[in-house]
This record gives sequence, structure tokens and C-alpha cells, in this order.
Amino acid sequence: MVSMAVSMTMWLVQRLLPALRHSSSWQVGYSTMDLLTAGSFLLIFYRWLTRNLMWRLRNRLVVTYVFIGVIPLVLLATIFIIGGLLFAGQFALFVVSSDLKHEVHRLETANMVLANSLARNLESDPKLLEHPMKFKVPAFAGRQVVAYQNGKAWSLEDSGEPVLPQPVPLENRSALMRDQNGRFFLCASNTVTTRNQPLTVVSRLALDANRLEQIAHNMGVVSILPFRPDSDASQVRSKISIGDTDLDLTSSLHAGTLPPPRNFLDLFIPFGTHIPVIDQSTGNEGTVLLAIQTRPSVLYSQLFQSLGETTDAISIILVIICIIFAIIELIALIIGVRLTRTMTASVARLYEATQRVNRGDFAHRIAVTRNDQLAALEVSFNSMTENLRKLIVEQKEKQRIESELAIAQEVQALLFPRDLLATEGLEIHGVCKPARTVSGDYYDFLPMTSNTVGLAVGDISGKGISAALMMATVHAFVRAYTLVEPVPAIASAAVATATHTQTLQAIRDGSLTAGTLLSMLNQQLYQSTPTEKYATMFLGFYHQETRHFHYSNAGHLPPILVRADGKVQQLSEGGTVVGLFGNMTYPDAQIQMHPGDILVAYSDGITEPENEFGEFGVERLTELVQLNREEPLARIADIIIGNVLDWIGGKEQPDDCTVVLARSV
Repeated sequence: MVSMAVSMTMWLVQRLLPALRHSSSWQVGYSTMDLLTAGSFLLIFYRWLTRNLMWRLRNRLVVTYVFIGVIPLVLLATIFIIGGLLFAGQFALFVVSSDLKHEVHRLETANMVLANSLARNLESDPKLLEHPMKFKVPAFAGRQVVAYQNGKAWSLEDSGEPVLPQPVPLENRSALMRDQNGRFFLCASNTVTTRNQPLTVVSRLALDANRLEQIAHNMGVVSILPFRPDSDASQVRSKISIGDTDLDLTSSLHAGTLPPPRNFLDLFIPFGTHIPVIDQSTGNEGTVLLAIQTRPSVLYSQLFQSLGETTDAISIILVIICIIFAIIELIALIIGVRLTRTMTASVARLYEATQRVNRGDFAHRIAVTRNDQLAALEVSFNSMTENLRKLIVEQKEKQRIESELAIAQEVQALLFPRDLLATEGLEIHGVCKPARTVSGDYYDFLPMTSNTVGLAVGDISGKGISAALMMATVHAFVRAYTLVEPVPAIASAAVATATHTQTLQAIRDGSLTAGTLLSMLNQQLYQSTPTEKYATMFLGFYHQETRHFHYSNAGHLPPILVRADGKVQQLSEGGTVVGLFGNMTYPDAQIQMHPGDILVAYSDGITEPENEFGEFGVERLTELVQLNREEPLARIADIIIGNVLDWIGGKEQPDDCTVVLARSV
């Protein structure tokens, strides 16, 4: 746009100041701005073409078809037409010029025969030239024959033309000649020797319209146009300028007629070429323009005249072939248009369908009416849309489940002890990191009496929701059995090892053992859960006054006791898992804890994770506790969980990770 504004400004300035037109620098700048403006318009047009017209696939296919099919066809047709015109014109000129040369050669041959015959007669009769003779040659009626010897001229055959005082400047050859009046002649000159004297015989045949028409018969309009290279050519009344020379139309020669066209393809063909001509007065060789105006039908007749009656049959065959080719091209065009429409229609339907899907209309389907690759693409689109609809429904259901799981996670988090439990003589801390949203691991701190606190760690079989629900059941049972106040639910439990009254009394006086509680829990789970559901459980009671820790292990991984002096002890006394078999008993065990001792209870999610070096293992867990025994329990738990996750690496956490720490102080 800037270049156009500058160009318009320069144009107005030039109109106001005409003197600037003579300034070369101004004209160079003006031309440069014109080029820049034209380039800007081309760039704008190209951008509009690519952004608007070429956006649609149909337009792109049409342009592709034009460049691949139409333009090459047009170029071939153009080349064929131009080549045909050149060939036709050249063929016509070749025929005319060949006939003209043939006529000149015939004249030369006749003149040579006459010269040789005259030379032989002069040998026997030296006075022969003094008596005019008439040599009648029907093929060359109207020619002038002059013999020259010893500076004298004898007219042997008179055509009514004045006799030249001296022979034409030709040396034993023939040519087209032009005299000072602009007339054309066919001229032949031959020199022979008789009685040791040269004898020159010259034959001239005037080339007029009748003779030219006889030479180039039935070829259309034939013209011979002489050039006028002199400076006075501008004074000639009728002339045509060609370069630095002019055609003198006043002395031109025309013969023949142009036949009417036979059909609309019988076009007018003009063509021309240079042929040599000799100036009669000077002997200088120049050129004239041999022009012809003809039609393809005339050339066709000349070219195939030897075929006789079959000429029309050949033309009919050629026309039939052209019609067949035209029909084939039309059929190809129709097929191309139909294929283009089917492709663009499919693309348009797909585009419309994508827009509707983009607006949320997943019920839209494309009507498939064909059986090709585009139809298969439409079927795939319909299938994709259906799958997207199902996926959205599933996604909504998944979001609903995730929302419910989040609520379940919040509820389960309330089941775990919230704060680090600190009692007189003992610090307790636990942490659980679920592998999924909810966990199947269980731990709890049980403040039973003022001097006794319980510690429970368990692992429910399985993962996910079912394990979490059973974990809540175990939590409820353990809490119910360890409450000091009576609970009606306990009264209904059929426990083989103790009655409800005995259990409450044992809780009050602190004599309830871990094995007894595990037996009651086992019986309750055995009666109320499916047979394939069970749990491992470690349960212990710490007595503050004596620092004794009474425990029983129901199939759980043995906790480790890391002594203050670095020694390690495993707590493995107990029985099998709870909930799998009925009427099971669990032996109790007792250990003495000292200040600085740390009890570590854990689930299999701590020790069993693997990488290329093997399992995390109990030894590595023990080393971590030994190295960080002086740290707060919460810090030690974070170190353990962090090392386990680092051991797993980028893999998915295979199981719930639970660790409970208790330190005697």
C-alpha cells in the first residue's frame, strides 16, 4: 500500500511538472516504484488467493486439475496449432519456391540446348547469326532469346521486349531477375565457344500474374514483393515497413485466388520467405519477399493429390479420430468432475461433522452411501464419535467414582490417629501412604487405661475399596473390644476364650492380653466376612510403669525392636492370620523396653518393593532406623517412606506403605 501511495504521488508530481519526464533519474525511480506497486498487488492477490479461494478443497482440486490437465492440454494444442501453421506455411512456400526454381531450371536447360545447337550450326555456317531465326519452343511461349558475340546482339526469338545491348550479368546460370522498371523475369545465360570465339545465349521470360499462377497453380494467392532499401522509400505511395527497409507495393506481383473455407477449421494461413533476385542493370544479388496466402484444405489437396479418390476417405478418418478423442476427453472431464465432487462432498461432510462434534453434538452421524476409502473414513469418524460419546459417559462415571473415592479417602483418614501420641515413657507415630486412593493397611493407637496404651498394625488382603472397607471393619472391631465403657455389640459376639464381663474386667484392670483380643477379632471376622478375606495383625500393649510390651503377631511381618545399643530383635511370636480359620488361639509374648529403644512395625509395602538390585528388605529398613535413631519419629518415618519411593524409582507404587514407630523415653 505504501508503494502504491508513493507511485500515485510521483504520478501526480509528473503531471504537474512535465519537465521531470526528461529526467533519467526521475524516470528510473518512477519505473522502480511502478514495479514495486505491481509486485505488491501480486503479493496481495496471492495472499487473497491462498486464504480465500484456495481454502476449499474443491477449489484446490479444480486448480490442480487445471494445472495438470487443462494447461498441458492447452499448451499441447497451442504447440500443435503453431507447429501446424508453421508447417503449413513452410510447406506452401516450399511448393511454390520449388515450382519457381523448377521453372527457372527448365529455362536454363532449354537455353543450354539452344546455345549448344547454335554453336554447332555456326561451325558450319558462320553467317547464320546475320539471318534472324525463330526458335519456337511451346513450353516457353513468349520468351526472348538473344545471342551475343563480338559485341553484337542478335534476337533469335522475339517476345516484343527491347533487346538488351549487352548480355545480363549471369555466368552460365539461371535466376530470377528484376529490371529497372520493377518487372520480374526468369532469366538463363549460357556461354559456349564456337570458332574460338565466345557465344553467349540469354533467354528471358517475363514473370507476370498469369505465368506465376501457372507455376504455383491452385496454391492460393502468391505474391512477390520487392524491397526498397533506398532513403526515398518514404515517398512511395504504397509501402510496408519491415525493420529498416520497406516493401514496394507498387511493383509487387500477385497471382492466384484464395478459395473459400470448407469448414470453420479451414483457416487463413499467411506465410512468407526471402528468395534471391538479380538486378538486371548492376548484376547485384538482392532478395524479395515471396508471400503466400492459403488454406489447410488447399495444402491437404496438394499433399494427398496422389491418393486420388481416397483423399476424402482419409480426411473422414481423421475427423472421426478427432471426434473420438474429443469424446474421450469429454468422458474424462465428466469422470474427473464426478470424482472431484465425491471427494469434496465427503470432505465437506467430515468438516461439518467435526464442527458439530466440536459443539458437543456427539449423536451426529454421517450418512455413508458409498464403498470406498473416503466412505471408510466416514465410517471411522462415526465409530470415533460413538467411542467419544461412550468415553465421555465413562469419564463422567469415573469422575463420580473418583469423587466418592475422595470422600472415602477423607473418611479413612479420620480412622487413622491424627496426632503423634505421646504418653508418659513412650512416643508413638504412624504413617500410611496408600498405593491407590484408599488403603488396605491399618494401624491404630489404643489408649486403654491411664497406664496402658495399645498399638495395632494390620494389612488387609487385596487392595482398593474392598480392602478399605474391611480395614474399617477391623478398626471398628478393635476399637469396640478395647473401649472401657460397655458396648452392646460386644455382648452379642460369640467369643470362645472369654465372656463379655470378663473382657470388660480385663480391660479395666489391664490384664487383657493381645492374644485374647486377636482370638476375639479372628472369630468375629471369620463369622462376618467372606472366606477369601483375611488380615494380618500385630497387636501389643505397653505398660508405662514396668515398660513391658506384651504383644501377639497374627501372620504379620515381624516388627523389629532397635535397641539403644544398636542390637535388633524381631517380634514374631503369635499365630496365623485372622479371619481365615475359626476358633484360633494366639500366644502372647513379652519384651522389656529401655529408654532409646525404637519399635518399628511395618507392612509389606515397605520391605517388598523391588528394582534391579532386588527387594528393599528388612536390613535396609533397620539401617535407616539405626542411622536416624536420634531424629524425631515423624522425621524417621519420612526418611523410611522417601527411601522406599526412591527404591521404586519412577514405577507405580506396588502396595500400601505403612510404618509405625514407638520409642521408649
